[in-house]
Amino acid sequence: MDINYRFYPTLLNTFSRYLHGGNLSEQALLDAINRVPQPTTAAQQRGTSFEETLIKGVDEERFDPDILKKVRKLLPRPIVETQVYCQWQIDDVLFYGYVDLIGNYKAVDIKTTGSYQPGRYLFNHQNLYLHALKKRGIKLMEYLITDFTDVYVESYSLTHPIDRQLEEIQQFKAFIRANRALITDKKIVAQD
Repeated sequence: MDINYRFYPTLLNTFSRYLHGGNLSEQALLDAINRVPQPTTAAQQRGTSFEETLIKGVDEERFDPDILKKVRKLLPRPIVETQVYCQWQIDDVLFYGYVDLIGNYKAVDIKTTGSYQPGRYLFNHQNLYLHALKKRGIKLMEYLITDFTDVYVESYSLTHPIDRQLEEIQQFKAFIRANRALITDKKIVAQD
């Protein structure tokens, strides 16, 4: 089957937020689809710095050593690869993106947050990375989450239902078709 759409998890998660009343306007969604540059927030910068510190061991003094130690204890051993490209064709959609790292049997994404609620990643589109990586022996998608006071883990296996994510992909395709004239990012829709 031909590929007509190219979607990545951040975009699909933004659409999911829009669908489920996540305080996001249609214009903000269109801006996300069209990759309109937005300034990096302090929280985003802190998350990026934390991930870099965790994996590369740089600027360790910026973070609580106990939190770094807790998260590092949960990382797979060995770490097989970092910033792993994933793709999976779902009907006429190429789903693609990068997962932070993989071990022998699990993929891990590092998350930082201001406040954590259990089950936050239950319907995250990054869970689809599992299906993109199963040919590499990956059986578990794990989120290591910190609010900088504690560390939380959410794990999802290949048997975890993805019906909601797949339905949202279909809804997103319909949204893209309905708003085609407003979509300027050439990567989202295959050339007409």
